[in-house]
Amino acid sequence: MRSSFRATVFGLGLGVSSLAVGANPLRVDLVPVSGKSAHSLGAVRFSMTNASGEAVRLLKYQTPFFGVEADLFEVSLGKEGVEYVGMLAKRGVPQAGDFMTLAAGETRTVVVELAKFYEFETSGQYVIQYDTLLQGAAHGNAPIEKRAGVPERLESPAIALWVDGADVYVDRSTEPSFGLGVKVGGPTPVFEKCTVDQQSQLGTALESARTYSEGSKNYMNANLVTARYTTWFGDPGAGRYGTVDSHYEAIDSALDLQTMTFNCGCKKSYYAYVYPNQPYRVYVCRSFWAAANTGTDSRAGTIIHEVSHFDIVANTDDVVYGQAGARNLAITDPNGAVRNADSHEYHAENTPAQQ
Repeated sequence: MRSSFRATVFGLGLGVSSLAVGANPLRVDLVPVSGKSAHSLGAVRFSMTNASGEAVRLLKYQTPFFGVEADLFEVSLGKEGVEYVGMLAKRGVPQAGDFMTLAAGETRTVVVELAKFYEFETSGQYVIQYDTLLQGAAHGNAPIEKRAGVPERLESPAIALWVDGADVYVDRSTEPSFGLGVKVGGPTPVFEKCTVDQQSQLGTALESARTYSEGSKNYMNANLVTARYTTWFGDPGAGRYGTVDSHYEAIDSALDLQTMTFNCGCKKSYYAYVYPNQPYRVYVCRSFWAAANTGTDSRAGTIIHEVSHFDIVANTDDVVYGQAGARNLAITDPNGAVRNADSHEYHAENTPAQQ
């Protein structure tokens, strides 16, 4: 489960209009959808309101208005967190088209069927809350900067919702999209919808990713705490160093021992995406092919990023994107950095190199 705290929306250094402490211009409310759909689909009505007198701009994929493509909600049953099984994508620096605008006083609403994205396996009273970090948001007429700012958390009040697990639960392990061509135990990848040239590039990237993971694993096994670690993960205390160590052991083992399946059919602008409960299938997208094989935000690094997402590997999340965001996260929230896929990628890529 992600740590929870209340903070003023919008990061430092974003060039945005100043806000008094606690003057959060955005409000999010969740309401169960009336009728059987709420109980059988985990359906909630999501509303976001801009309560300020100026427009607010924020990333589309940090809201459910354009579909759920990130782990935006905290869902729990009793003391147990509920697994997110939707898409986790590696994204590049946000472009203008990645943002949406809420006008002054505007409220936008959408119904979200949470059972499509979270495992409601057991019938019971679930607690649901919208909870995400806003990266790159802007308030007023200030331009959106190219670099990532310090992300801040936006939360809704939690609601209770009874869900009939027997009606909702989908055994995704039997879906046709999972496991096609996957043969556990061999390092030779399987390709779907990939040209011969793409297969060659992916083979090269996979070998480079194996080299990257081996490098990070060896670094952690040496019990080093240098700038290479602290830049991306921050304070190593409270068991965090051991967690990162176990992550790289698992990533390296997966890349060395498991058969990766690469699907080249994605036409989105992402680098790649995975479903965390569907190892070891990676969907590669347009930005992947535009990237270099190695270096910052590379093809090899993207494979590290995506493999870290799998539940049975490191179960990472996309807390923030980009090197600037990852550096800030290491300083402000080292627990978040330990869960962040880009932080693992950047340690492995080690560009520019740090000892």
